Amino acid sequence: MDIRGRNNVTVAGPVDGPVVVLAHGFGCDQNMWRLVVPVLAERYRVVMFDYVGAGRSDLSVWSAERYSTLDGYAQDVVEVCEELGLRDAVFVGHSVSAMIGVLAARRAPRRIGALVMVAPSPRYIDDDGYRGGFSAEDIDELLESLESNYLGWSAAMAPVIMGNPERPELGQELANSFCATDPDIARVFARTTFLSDSRQDLKDVTVPTLVLECAQDVIAPREVGAFVHAAIPSSRLVTLPATGHCPQLSAPEATTDAILEFLRELR
Repeated sequence: MDIRGRNNVTVAGPVDGPVVVLAHGFGCDQNMWRLVVPVLAERYRVVMFDYVGAGRSDLSVWSAERYSTLDGYAQDVVEVCEELGLRDAVFVGHSVSAMIGVLAARRAPRRIGALVMVAPSPRYIDDDGYRGGFSAEDIDELLESLESNYLGWSAAMAPVIMGNPERPELGQELANSFCATDPDIARVFARTTFLSDSRQDLKDVTVPTLVLECAQDVIAPREVGAFVHAAIPSSRLVTLPATGHCPQLSAPEATTDAILEFLRELR
């Protein structure tokens, strides 16, 4: 199989530079990183890709069976790393991709040597002693709305997820990204994302880890960032001066600076 074509793999930066892999979240594609890449690519070899079903990936190889769990997406990551011959790459995962990175690092420990978790959430639904930010009823309602009217859901939810109401162009960009995704594929990925529970997987993380949370985030509140940080002994928690769930778009300089500082400390 042509993995590079399947996942629309693109590479920027010096060929011999340390490798940074950027992974997008639900309803998005690698274009979400465009404001971060130019600075990272000055020193690092930046690898980007689209999960199967997103962006310019090969939609013909998508299957509901494979991508109904986060393991299917983690396998995409591992296969991309293997195809490129990566060793000790720094995996930067946004939103649900933060947990996908945890699973990929466990599957291929020689391929991934560090993690950057941007606005992560191991579980979106509240539980005893845990605040994920949503009740089970909230998630049921969200998924029902998404499944019955995906375009309407996208237009309504994107500005809420993005935050920054004074910058409506950001919410519109996210809405456009959602709407560009095949609704049937989006429905499966949404259920995979919002019904996942990766809390127990965090204890297996042994690589250096940076947890980046936003000061205000309706999808991943700060209690979640604190939980992830506490669950990973090797982690460092940084609160970005950012609002919303997509700091790589709303606060690209702060996001890039935090990632660069972490990368420098690894060397």
